[in-house]
Amino acid sequence: MIEAAAVTLWTRAFADELARCGIQDVVLAPGSRSTPLVMAFAQDGRFRMRVHLDERSGAFFALGVAKASLSPTVMITTSGTATANVFPAVIEASLSEVPLLVLTADRPHRLRGSDANQTIDQLGLYGNYVKEFVDAPAPILDGSSLQHLRTLAVRLVSTSLAAPFGPVHVNFPFDKPLEPVSPDSEFVNTHPLAAKGRTDGKPFVEISAGPSELPFQELDQLASSLTAKRGIIVTGPVPEADKVGEASLALAAATGYPILADPLSGARFGASGGAQKVAAYDLFLRNKAICSALTPDLVIRVGATPTSAALQGWLQSHNGVRHIVVDAGRRWKDYGATVTDYLKTDPEKTLRALAERAKQVVDEAWAFSWRAASSAARDVLEQDEGSLHEGNVLAAVAEALPDGGNLFVSSSMPVRDLDAFGLPHEGRIMVFGNRGASGIDGIVSGAFGVAASRRSPTVCVLGDIALFHDQNGLLWSREPDCPVVFVLIDNDGGGIFHMLPIADHEPAFSRFFATPHGLDFEHMARMNNVAWSELEIGDLASGLMVALESGRTSILRVKSDRETNKRRHEEIAEAVAQDVLGALG
Repeated sequence: MIEAAAVTLWTRAFADELARCGIQDVVLAPGSRSTPLVMAFAQDGRFRMRVHLDERSGAFFALGVAKASLSPTVMITTSGTATANVFPAVIEASLSEVPLLVLTADRPHRLRGSDANQTIDQLGLYGNYVKEFVDAPAPILDGSSLQHLRTLAVRLVSTSLAAPFGPVHVNFPFDKPLEPVSPDSEFVNTHPLAAKGRTDGKPFVEISAGPSELPFQELDQLASSLTAKRGIIVTGPVPEADKVGEASLALAAATGYPILADPLSGARFGASGGAQKVAAYDLFLRNKAICSALTPDLVIRVGATPTSAALQGWLQSHNGVRHIVVDAGRRWKDYGATVTDYLKTDPEKTLRALAERAKQVVDEAWAFSWRAASSAARDVLEQDEGSLHEGNVLAAVAEALPDGGNLFVSSSMPVRDLDAFGLPHEGRIMVFGNRGASGIDGIVSGAFGVAASRRSPTVCVLGDIALFHDQNGLLWSREPDCPVVFVLIDNDGGGIFHMLPIADHEPAFSRFFATPHGLDFEHMARMNNVAWSELEIGDLASGLMVALESGRTSILRVKSDRETNKRRHEEIAEAVAQDVLGALG
């Protein structure tokens, strides 16, 4: 039984090092080949273990936990196609820069390429979407090898958390027997450091990160060059939204520059600290005359590409203006090719350092123009008496969520509507979404993961197609500590396609794009013992509070008509543009 003892010590040592590194959350789907990993983590006692029947849902739950905690979450799978089902979450983790540890079990080396059952090529399965891939060696009872394994565990956690955050993948080859056995006492006594780790409880090796901010001299030079009178700060989605959002607001307050804050930036909702947050910019920057009237001479942009296509267009229309990006990520974030200065540095530290050095030289007429535009747009939205639409849903949810609450928005129309209609306010709510790859898979599971991590009121707004894609995720409602209130916008199909020119091409449009399905999601709710309510959009705010107070996972369905929604979006955008033009004179 030497091989079984080696496997037991091997996996326990790896789990032990992850616990020493502060890892707490482990998600898994049942399987046989992953038995050594599952048992090692389960018997350790320091991990929160979660189980789901579907690897894809499990991986997106792990992603949600990691998004909210910014600590690597472990996802364990058995061998074969189970590993492939994790791929969508790995892609999202990579592109949205979220720490994730994917541990896949594999057949032993001798069975690879031999037509062994449930065996696929798992080597480098996730390609460039992981920061590092390691095909772990076969477990052996050897002190030096076990110490190397402990070092590997610490190194992978460090890699996942090094800027930019991201997923790593370890593939473990296991031979039978897979069940744990009592460790070899002679080996443990002979190699105590390898078998038990450091006696002080610390990780096997302590890794120090290199410098993550600009040197003082470079910061001073950059601050002295920020003398533009018509500056603007644009914040896109960022991994550490709470920290970077507050730092962005600090710079906006120090410079006097208006700030256009994406909902996923951490700067949209919460105390402004004297910063000038611009409301509904997505609606009025669609107008060419307004874009021309609001011409900057400096853009400071933080994070990924903003959600708003109108804002992206405004940036591109002012190509040639000095455009500084502050971002620590490895991906190039300038698809419009408008950037003139790219600072690969820690955004929070850099923005705060610049705020301390900044001198307020903003042109008051410039700041007033943005205040006037923001106020005019806000007035139109607040005084609109037309028929309700999907944008009202996002506005109501953003306004009704209590301080400290979480909002998870689906990647299709909900995040766009939140950007356009979710007015900035002083209440602190955290917004999450899968805007890395912008897929609509895993939305339900990701929301449950956020709720499990943050343990505060969590609402998820999604459409009927997104709910259909991740209906397996409703199994997470069985977990007692992560209730989510789902606001389901049901327009019987792909409502976002109605915003595109293809909508004029019937009958192909309805059949191949809008794809009405006629599904009754109430049956899905009943099957999962999830509370169900039908609400009118106008009653959503009160219904939402009742659902949150219940402490149960709930689905609140509001029905929407795609044609009416499209018409109302166009009407409101036009009304906002006209009032903003008037305000700008």
